[in-house]
Amino acid sequence: MTSTKKQTQVRLEGDVLEAGKAAARARRLDFNKYVERLIIEDTTGARAAGMAAAQRFIDEHGAFLDDLEQQLDTPYDQRQPGAAA
Repeated sequence: MTSTKKQTQVRLEGDVLEAGKAAARARRLDFNKYVERLIIEDTTGARAAGMAAAQRFIDEHGAFLDDLEQQLDTPYDQRQPGAAA
């Protein structure tokens, strides 16, 4: 299967460009592939479906996750023996 890619030019604010490049690096993608995936996810409904699934998960298990986070943070809320005042 042969794919013919088209080239385009996009103008972005410097901070937006840097944030996009950082997000691409975090996902181990080159910037072009990152932008391509964002467009595909947005235009096919995949992003919306993923966000809806995440919201359902939070709605169903949010109280458990909040409790777990509180339990994990508790040891750090208490003074540790020998800790500087």
